[in-house]
Amino acid sequence: MKTLSTRYSDAFTYALNLHHFQYRKGTRVPYIAHLMSVSALILENGGDEDQAIAGLLHDAVEDQGGIKTLEEIRSRFGDRVANIVEGCSDSYTLFKPPWRERKELYLAELARADKDIRLVSLADKVHNTRSLLWDLQQYGSAVWKRFNGGKEGTLWYYRALVDFFIDGEQTPLVCELNRVVSEIEQLAREE
Repeated sequence: MKTLSTRYSDAFTYALNLHHFQYRKGTRVPYIAHLMSVSALILENGGDEDQAIAGLLHDAVEDQGGIKTLEEIRSRFGDRVANIVEGCSDSYTLFKPPWRERKELYLAELARADKDIRLVSLADKVHNTRSLLWDLQQYGSAVWKRFNGGKEGTLWYYRALVDFFIDGEQTPLVCELNRVVSEIEQLAREE
C-alpha cells in the first residue's frame, strides 16, 4: 500500500471534530479511540486509504447528524467513502427504531453489502467485542447494562455477526471476531 495522503489526516481531523465530546458507552474513553482502532484494523488487514477513512467516519452518520453528515462526507471524501459509511450505518435519525429491529435489518443489509462495507463493519465489530471483553473482565456483569440489547440481545447480535462473517472468507479478522465472541460467551455462561 502507498503511504496515506493528506485526505487521511483531513478525515482524522474531521472525525475528531465530529466526535469531540463523545465517549465510549459507560466510560470516559474518548470516542475517537474507537475510530482510530477501527481504522488501524482496516489498514493492518489489507485495507486501502478509502476504507481506512471510512473506518474513521463509520459512526458519523448515526451519531453526528444523519443524512446531512453523510452528504458532507460525500462532498469531502468522495462517493466510495460515503457509500461505505452509509452501509455501516443502521440509523439516520435521532430517534432510532427499536434496537432489535435495527440489528436484524443491519444483518440483512450486510448480506447484500460489498467487500468495502464488510471490511469496515468487521473491523468495527472486532474492536467493539474486544472492548466488551476487556470491560467484562475488569467490571463484570454490570457492563451489560450499558447495552440497549442487554446481555441476551448483545450475545445474540455478536454471534449472528460471527455466523455471517464465518460463512464468507476466512480471514484473520474473522477468526479474531469468532475468538473474542467465544470468550465473551464463556464469561457470560460463568456469571
